[in-house]
Amino acid sequence: MKYDHIIIGAGSAGCVLATRLTEDPEISVLLLEAGPDYLDIHSAPDDVKFGNNMWKSAYGQHSWGYPAFPTKHRSTPMIIPRGKVVGGSSSINGQVICRGIPEDYDNWAKWGNSEWSFEKVLPYFRKLENDLDFGSSDIHGSDGPIPVRRYKRKELLPSFEQFYESCINLGYPEDPDQNSPESFGIGMRALNNIDGVRMSTSFTYLNMSRHRLNLTVRSDVLVTKLLIENNQAIGCTVMSGEDTYDVFGTNIILSGGAIASPQILMLSGIGPKENLDDNGIETVLELKGVGKNLRDHPAAFVLLKADYDFLDDFAPNIQVGLTCTPENSNTISDLKICPILMSSEHAPPSVQIDSEDFHFGISFALQNAIGSGCLTLASSDPWVYPVINYNYLDEEYDLDRMRAALRIVLDIIEEDPLRSHIIERVSPTDMQLMDTNSQDSWLLDNVYTDHHTSGTCKMGPSDDEFAVVDQYCNVYGIKNLKIVDASVMPDVVRSNTNVTVIMMAEKLADWIKNTQYKEEV
Repeated sequence: MKYDHIIIGAGSAGCVLATRLTEDPEISVLLLEAGPDYLDIHSAPDDVKFGNNMWKSAYGQHSWGYPAFPTKHRSTPMIIPRGKVVGGSSSINGQVICRGIPEDYDNWAKWGNSEWSFEKVLPYFRKLENDLDFGSSDIHGSDGPIPVRRYKRKELLPSFEQFYESCINLGYPEDPDQNSPESFGIGMRALNNIDGVRMSTSFTYLNMSRHRLNLTVRSDVLVTKLLIENNQAIGCTVMSGEDTYDVFGTNIILSGGAIASPQILMLSGIGPKENLDDNGIETVLELKGVGKNLRDHPAAFVLLKADYDFLDDFAPNIQVGLTCTPENSNTISDLKICPILMSSEHAPPSVQIDSEDFHFGISFALQNAIGSGCLTLASSDPWVYPVINYNYLDEEYDLDRMRAALRIVLDIIEEDPLRSHIIERVSPTDMQLMDTNSQDSWLLDNVYTDHHTSGTCKMGPSDDEFAVVDQYCNVYGIKNLKIVDASVMPDVVRSNTNVTVIMMAEKLADWIKNTQYKEEV
């Protein structure tokens, strides 16, 4: 059988595309996923179903767990959680459903991607959401598949409430809607979590379409390469158990995410020739930008021991957050600060806590770092992970702003009422804060991913030698091949990336269905 569309990756983008494209009963879609499939919320294991403890989900059995190097100064890799399950990373993430600021999307447009201005993407943000707090408005939707809610002040955990109050006492404004174009200050995080249950794209979008006869979902299968004939994508090779198959489609859509998508391209002979040669892969098409422009939000956290009551595993990790601008920054809203539970089961594997005392971290993440990393192929074997180097804080400008961000966090924890509950600042120590050099050393030793990997197959005009796709997500030089996921972002938005990926898939689905797009390959 030849399908109209083969979608590789059933994640945040893939589930949306499969659902929207199969609204036309004449269109056949094959959706492929390397991880398992849980048909509904009731059959899902706890780490997929329940989202309050994001660390259990992110570092559990449904993550790829890619090793990656955060800086040039560290030889020990960190682990990058990426979803290996239907729903992709939306099935293991922190469920923060916040948009970037309008300037982010307007910058995409300014860089040669005119269809991606904030004015043109806003209808798709409205289309995807069911905002349970603000309802339908010029900026919000109420009919979409993704429910969005925020905690009320009375629902905040004591540590989060006092973080909120300390921010107010320091003069930060209250921010009732962090998805407003004017969002700034302290407010409740917008979440696609309802009563502790994660509303992934699997449990929302895909459950709208599973019954359709024109949709075929295949899980636990690994795509090893694309099939290219005369510079045209005609299908892909898939491993299922011990068997290998070729499947064919008129249009191939790569939605594996910012790590898997460039890896699959390179395994297929599409990418930087030097890296392909090093791995014995014949070059089908040299695209220098594949794997380049690796973007993320470099983050660190101040770890604190406090006198609050110990909480069980299902208490919410995230409830509130602060958006602000550090000193010496040339752009607005380029810092997110968020208190996160880190006691016992509420901590990532990198945090070793020896006591049952209450611990929490205050995460601070730079939202528009100018530094970038790269991803390279390590082997022609599809089971071998690529080499990932983020190069966090390699630019002095980024390091300066992270140092300023650290000072803001220290100011918050010295402000009442939060100050009165802090027993100990575990990290950084006073010695690590002694001077600029010691602060920089601590930052370089502790910077980690904010889980917003993007940009490795960037969107851009044809005269950009590192652009991999045009603004309609067509891969340059290969007909009938598109990429729709975080990898095509020209730059990471100043917020969590999940809702932007969902928006992009909604927009691409409309283009494909209505054929209102151009082939610029």
